Amino acid sequence: MTRVFDPDTYLQRLTALGIRMDLDAVRAALQCLGHPEASYPAILVAGTNGKGSVAAMTASILTAAGLNVGLYTSPHLVDVRERIRVNGEMISRQELAAAGGEIARRVAEPLTYFEFLTVLAGFYFRERKIDIAVVEVGMGGRLDATRLFAAPVAVITNLSRDHEEYLGRRLGDIAFEKAAIIPVGGVCVTAVRQRGVRRVIETTGRAREVLLLRLGGEIKIRRHRDGTFSYRSATRYLPRLPCALTGGHQRENAALAVAAVEAMETRGFAVREGAIRTGLAGVRWEGRLEILRRDPAVLVDGAHNPAGIGSLCRALRHDFSYRRLIVLFGVLRDKHYEEMLERLAALTPLLIITRPGSERSLPPESLLEAAKRLSPEAKAIPAPAAALRHALAVARHDDLICVTGSLYLVGEIKRLFLTGDA
Repeated sequence: MTRVFDPDTYLQRLTALGIRMDLDAVRAALQCLGHPEASYPAILVAGTNGKGSVAAMTASILTAAGLNVGLYTSPHLVDVRERIRVNGEMISRQELAAAGGEIARRVAEPLTYFEFLTVLAGFYFRERKIDIAVVEVGMGGRLDATRLFAAPVAVITNLSRDHEEYLGRRLGDIAFEKAAIIPVGGVCVTAVRQRGVRRVIETTGRAREVLLLRLGGEIKIRRHRDGTFSYRSATRYLPRLPCALTGGHQRENAALAVAAVEAMETRGFAVREGAIRTGLAGVRWEGRLEILRRDPAVLVDGAHNPAGIGSLCRALRHDFSYRRLIVLFGVLRDKHYEEMLERLAALTPLLIITRPGSERSLPPESLLEAAKRLSPEAKAIPAPAAALRHALAVARHDDLICVTGSLYLVGEIKRLFLTGDA
């Protein structure tokens, strides 16, 4: 009897292979499968923060335009199937098992966890006969498996320090890695502001003869107090566009999504203004300023580096009202956690230090000393479920509980709510 492919067991085994900064194995796998990634155009979205939101908004607009749209993102929060969607719907368990089994049977060389899922997404999108894919780059760009998608349009959201073990400690080094996704003769949309980083992207763009569209340059937005924004490019003016995702930074992300969609028009993907409005108004992106309950409110946000925490803090100041802020904070050990804590401490919260469910997480006792220097009442509760129960026990109805520092932690807290254990 033929054994049924079990994706959970198979993927768990692949985690032992860690991270591989090399494209040879992925190229070979895609060749074995007849290069599915080349059977449709893609929009690649890279950057330090905001790339998932931009990808989700881009896909939502294209879907509203009536196109058959694949969306590949990472990481997932609760279910691995979150990473692979067509027209907003996650790949089914049966489809995941079928596609995964086919790849495992046909591809001889072992792939890492991320490589396997990237290949699977490319394969599945071909099976579903999509018109276009929106693909979030995992880490970096130059040696990221997603770079092998045929993408005439690239988006680089912003750049700051993150994944320095793999991408380098200087912003110029990180920019070099990200700029590698810029397509020859294509379009690059970017929101990067630092002069040195912009120089790297502009130099790469000139060498590859791309049309470079810069937010604040070729693309301009005007924010309105009602949460809408107006968008202007060389070819379009769109007044008072909606933005369903909370936070001022999301209007910049929305503008990048609109620009990416505009860039695809020369490739035959015409999108009317109505689809842009519908797509932006209807987009959902879990784990980013997401409210899980009210009274007291529980907010989760996957900010996992200083720049992301900075955006979160601005949103907490301007977009939310509360009597007292309670922060559940957990982080991976390779992050700039002291700077993240400093930014959060400026809001004078009650800090509860906990531990995300990852082998790379930082033990709470290592964080507590730094936390107490900033917030003397800070305490450590290692188990996320216990930390959440404590926060709910001490919170009043008009307080705000914010869970942040790691997408792994956000995923654990979401799972507690989904299973009714919160």
